[in-house]
Amino acid sequence: MPLKQGKYTVCLPTAPGIAGYASVVGKKEGEGPLKDKFDRVYEDGSMGEKSWEKAESIIHGDAVSRAIEKAEFAAGDIDVIFAGDLLNQCIGTTFGIRELGIPFAGMYGACSTMALSMAAAAVCVDSRIVQKAVASTSSHFCSAEKQFRMPLEYGGQRTPTAQWTATAAGAVVISDTNAKVCVEKVIIGRIQDYGIKDPNNMGAAMAPVDVKLTPYPI
Repeated sequence: MPLKQGKYTVCLPTAPGIAGYASVVGKKEGEGPLKDKFDRVYEDGSMGEKSWEKAESIIHGDAVSRAIEKAEFAAGDIDVIFAGDLLNQCIGTTFGIRELGIPFAGMYGACSTMALSMAAAAVCVDSRIVQKAVASTSSHFCSAEKQFRMPLEYGGQRTPTAQWTATAAGAVVISDTNAKVCVEKVIIGRIQDYGIKDPNNMGAAMAPVDVKLTPYPI
């Protein structure tokens, strides 16, 4: 059963294991330094679909299916999936996994959605609520631009501080079986607002996540 340690940390005594994992990406990501680490690189950003949102659903479903297959399970073996994306009502996720028939708990943590989903899945497995759970997330540059900024068809000029949202999806299967990689502890972070006013400069707004500026007791 999960045990609280200090103020923020939750220890997971059974150390739920990562039984399978997968990642699929778009063309731009496939040209980067991690290109050989991905399970699939889509050369067509539309994934053969008529909208960016449908394209995101394709990669999300692909990542989940691959992770389950690599774990040597079937979709029917999975007790629950914790998943989400950057779109309204998590439509990229819901349309991507609906055919799998897995009980679904929608998650939204923006850039932290994968970590949040893994935390929820690991806690549920450790507490014996479920035996096998999937955690996954996705994003697509074009659907994110339309959601948070301007549709690409608008032709707006990008600022020097503008970020490039990844076209990618990732998934892991967390189970009660032993694995080389496991989840031993979970920490839910606090909100840190340093007053960044530039909506395009997400790097500055998110910097406190990676830089220890104030004491943060474990």
